[in-house]
Amino acid sequence: MTSVPTNAADSEVERPEDMPTGVALLNNPLYNRGTGFTLAEREAFNLDGLLPPRVLSMEHHAARILQNFHKKPTDLEKYVYLIDLHDRNQTLFYRILIDNLEEMMPIVYTPTVGQACQQYGHIFRRPRGLYISARDRGQIAERLKNWPIDDIRVIVVTDGERILGLGDLGANGMGIPIGKLSLYTGCAGIPPAMTLPITLDIGTENKDFLDDPLYIGLPQRRLRGAEYDAFIEEFMQAVTERFPNVLVQFEDFGNQNAFTLLERYRNRYRVFNDDIQGTASVTLAGLLAALRLITLESGATRKLTEQRLLFLGAGEAGVGIADLVVSEMVKQGLAAEEARQRCWFVDSHGLVVKSRTDLAAHKLPYAHDHEPVADLITAVDELRPTILIGVSGQPRTFTRAIIEKMARFNERPIIFALSNPTSKSECTAEEAYSFTGGRAIFASGSPFPSYKLYGKTYHPGQGNNSYIFPGVGLGVVVSGARHVTNEMFEAAARSLADQVTEADMAAGRIYPVLSRIRDVSVAIATAVAEIAWREGLATAPQPDDIGQYVREFMYDPQYTPLV
Repeated sequence: MTSVPTNAADSEVERPEDMPTGVALLNNPLYNRGTGFTLAEREAFNLDGLLPPRVLSMEHHAARILQNFHKKPTDLEKYVYLIDLHDRNQTLFYRILIDNLEEMMPIVYTPTVGQACQQYGHIFRRPRGLYISARDRGQIAERLKNWPIDDIRVIVVTDGERILGLGDLGANGMGIPIGKLSLYTGCAGIPPAMTLPITLDIGTENKDFLDDPLYIGLPQRRLRGAEYDAFIEEFMQAVTERFPNVLVQFEDFGNQNAFTLLERYRNRYRVFNDDIQGTASVTLAGLLAALRLITLESGATRKLTEQRLLFLGAGEAGVGIADLVVSEMVKQGLAAEEARQRCWFVDSHGLVVKSRTDLAAHKLPYAHDHEPVADLITAVDELRPTILIGVSGQPRTFTRAIIEKMARFNERPIIFALSNPTSKSECTAEEAYSFTGGRAIFASGSPFPSYKLYGKTYHPGQGNNSYIFPGVGLGVVVSGARHVTNEMFEAAARSLADQVTEADMAAGRIYPVLSRIRDVSVAIATAVAEIAWREGLATAPQPDDIGQYVREFMYDPQYTPLV
């Protein structure tokens, strides 16, 4: 088995005694570096004659990759090109990702990854990670033994039922765990050999896929009810036995399963749900930074406890955000019920109110006394929110009339259109700025370009979970925290908000620039690890300097000598 060092700052994977040689080495993405192998390495590993004679540096390799990358005519082709690079030279892939994060993140993750998942069976190259299917019931532990690395610290797992805002993509959803784990490494330095993407293929309700001869998953309807629960239970027991130090991130499960699985396993294993908790944390950070921006501009303190929030969409993301906002309001002095009264929801049937009899359990805490309201624009009229948050997966639902009303009721309306990918965003940055005369404080889930209005350039914030989950995961890994708590996500939100500088705010940003994200992840990881040690959740010895310990752990992709 291949092992990894505890401190992974300056190495890839420790070279095993049975290091592959010759063509097998060139076909191994963990160790392959093509023409980057030195003359001594070529001799030691039987590579002479298998490579062109000239030895080229990583810088030469990166320049070639970027040149070819920029020649690709579409984002999907750029995605496929980068996936191919990862499959042949993992070290180079991560070097390029880290050094060009702002350009590469929209390709390896949202929005391009959504298109890639929709066409995954048609662009499939070689398998990555593990596929555990409904046919493996009773044998999941055996399937997990097939993974060749023992020390896995982070798993991102999906059952593909609710991929971004695109719905049920079944086994094609594997692009999401792969993309998320790329960001764990790129944004927070989790060594890639410590990560494992897993797709649970328990069927799909997507008729197009069921009829597609190139679909890569089981062509059957989804497991439901007791069969589904038993499958997940078997998986959780098996995966934590196979990888006892692992953090499991639930990703893109359907609403009902997402809440149920989080509550069922959060106190048994080291787990979290990024769609519920990560989205909540990055949104809370954006709200805290936005209120700080308004305070700096006006000279009068703007408190979270004074705000009224209206959400479009009452699924896992929206309720997760509201729960964390309520928790922060309670810390700032409000009673819990009073804090919940400041959070309102509109779902597909209108305003969430107590008189409705069709509400799922997760919506009930936010069902308030109010007359029924059929649509969002009427809700905006009647409630006059200071903050409007879209987590609906329904594009262009923040219409001009709604945005203009927000501007009429608020000098600085806070408008977050968080649905992914870009095609699902409730409004564009241009619409938010132009319909408010440049007064909106805007954030989105997927990136929008800067926008110029009245001679001023606006830099929209990207409230992307990649600001949060990599740093949280890093903090959990370095501390060995037995559980991931809500307090950790609250601390992550405050840490992220604190990383927004006055220079960022002067440019209208409420999130740090992506080029600083590894520093942001260090701050978040340090805050999370501090909680783990303070609360007795850590299993690793506490270092004298947690921040330095975090930095020393982080993976830095280099061509380190093999001989």
